[in-house]
Parts: sequence; C-alpha cells; structure tokens
Amino acid sequence: MTLDAALFRQVMSRFASGVTVVTTSHAGELYGLTVSSFTSLSLEPRLALVCLDGRTRIHAAIAAAQVFAINILASDQEALSRHFAGPQKHDWSATAHTLGLHGTPLLNGALATLECRLANTFPGGDHTIVVGEIEQANAADGAPLVYYRAGYHALTALED
Repeated sequence: MTLDAALFRQVMSRFASGVTVVTTSHAGELYGLTVSSFTSLSLEPRLALVCLDGRTRIHAAIAAAQVFAINILASDQEALSRHFAGPQKHDWSATAHTLGLHGTPLLNGALATLECRLANTFPGGDHTIVVGEIEQANAADGAPLVYYRAGYHALTALED
C-alpha cells in the first residue's frame, strides 16, 4: 500500500512544532526561510539540524556561505513567519534584525538564536538535512510560536 501525499501531510500536521526562520548572508545578500523541520542533534559537539528543500534560494546560499542562523520565533512573530514562508526573494528593509558573528541576520524579538557553521549535509528525499555546529546562542524570556494542523498557535501550560 502506498501512502499518498495528502494523507502524509495530514498525519504530519498532527505534530505540533516550534517555528524557526533560518537565515544566512552571501555576496552581500540576505536570505531567510521559515522552517519547522528543526531539532537539536548533539550536545558534544553542539549540533542542530534543519531540513531544507534543495530548490530554495537559501539552500544554495548556505552551501556557499558555510554559515547560517536559526531564529526560534516568539509567539508574537506570526507575521515574520508568514513573511519568510514563501520561495520568493524577501524584502529585508522592514525586517528588524542585527548581524551576528559571521554577518548572518538575527531577527529582533526572536525567542532564541543559534549561529551555526555548516558541519555537514545529507540527502533526505526531496530535502537536504543541513547540520550546523553551533558557535553562539542566545535565549530570551517569552513563549514560542507553535505550528499545528496548518495553523499558528500559542503554547499554554496544562494545569496540574
């Protein structure tokens, strides 16, 4: 039996996930893409991974720059997630950010940022698994933006 794409998407949408915007800079241009396929990988060395569609502009930019940042979005950053969700070239003029260790954009107001050097890549079907060695990280107080069943949500604690 073959699992069709629509059912696969429906099943995967049942997994709540945080929302990140992966960023990089190369040849004077800034890149960003909303990514929910993100996880920590190793404590020693400190590694994290994201999964990127190989056809995206940022995929090639990260390969060339060899550095990238993972911006974990706060609950009030849905508009930022939507801004970076499409494959088009993004207008950075209205996006508040600073430049990190290697000139990589760090989004103002992000719940956390991870600045990474590209450690490895692996094929993963129609995506590439991109592994970064974390060189610098910052965390702020606040609540995360959550994506579940094709919609944005805020995290609420269960009462004991």
